[in-house]
Amino acid sequence: MSTKTMTVDWQRVSARRLARAGLAAEPKPSADSDLAATVASMAGAHAQIMSAAELSVAIRAPGATAVDVRDALWTKGTLTKTFGPRGTVHLLPTAELSTWLGALSALPPITDRFAPDVRLTPDQLDSVLTAVASALTDTELTTEELDAAVGDLAGPWAIDEVMPAFQTMWPRWRQAMAMAAHRGVLCFGAGRGRKVTYMNPEVKPADTDEALTTVVRDYLWAYGPATPPQFAKWFGGTPAWGAKVFGSLAEAGSIEEIDFDGTVAWVAAGDTGFDDAEPRGVRLLPYFDAYGIAGQPRDRLFPGRAAERALNRGQAGNRPVLLVEGVVDGIWHLKRAGRRATVTVEAFITPNRALTAAIEEQAARVGEILGVTAELVLGEVEAGPHA
Repeated sequence: MSTKTMTVDWQRVSARRLARAGLAAEPKPSADSDLAATVASMAGAHAQIMSAAELSVAIRAPGATAVDVRDALWTKGTLTKTFGPRGTVHLLPTAELSTWLGALSALPPITDRFAPDVRLTPDQLDSVLTAVASALTDTELTTEELDAAVGDLAGPWAIDEVMPAFQTMWPRWRQAMAMAAHRGVLCFGAGRGRKVTYMNPEVKPADTDEALTTVVRDYLWAYGPATPPQFAKWFGGTPAWGAKVFGSLAEAGSIEEIDFDGTVAWVAAGDTGFDDAEPRGVRLLPYFDAYGIAGQPRDRLFPGRAAERALNRGQAGNRPVLLVEGVVDGIWHLKRAGRRATVTVEAFITPNRALTAAIEEQAARVGEILGVTAELVLGEVEAGPHA
């Protein structure tokens, strides 16, 4: 185990994270934003709500819009929509997909999370993964079409409706959807009207150990210093699993220990440069933005009233947030009406003239990204958190 090499405080850490996330200040517009590089710097963009993912990515890429994000995803193919960390839907750089899948394949089997009479046996899991790969080769299928195909190829047991999900029951095989994605045989297709479709990206996961090392170092570059439990929570593993991963990487010299406000935390080996700059910048971050999801410790990023209004039972992402100089200082909500939108911002501090102007600028940027004219209203947000 390495010795602590330095001590850093929240202000320096926050300033570095903001700068690396592209959130510190508004850069000059550019017509040639590399959206894959933007998503890489975020360590993936949460995409359960696609409009929020488009906003999340574009707000970090000067001049980019939601249309550009969709173009990168469905036309250029530089982004892939698939199941990423925590088994949730993410946008990941296509060029790095093999590495991500190799790292995600290191997670403990997700089927163990289900009741014994629901979970797939090892043989059933193999049958499901083979069936999914075959069913999606050279085609895109809707969820219902994929259900039928897996049932035909693996057997009727695969589509027994025994898996609890969203107040209904899903076919048994669907518990393996994220694992199928992590094995490189399933990702999201472009969709058919309003129906979700899936396809086979035919990507071979990279070597697990090497890939996991890369992803941990990328995570620490973006959101470090961090502890093993913080990484495990973000990635989808258990605290014990996270401790084992960090222990192995520390022994290999891939990560190193530092003191973060009195807590032992980790950064990628050699990545110990922290400027004395103060965190600066005002941003409106959408639902499930990567910065709020990954940012730790929670009490520093969501201080005081932010913990009550911006978190949902301690969970980040369920509300869009106002980020002021590196901390959450408000929540916001967007209501669209045709080509116009109202952006209501509930600030937890009384905005002075400069902060009001900065929020107005950010509301206008949100409108630009979404292709609407946005009007700012300062007041209480009445909409509830997203489920």
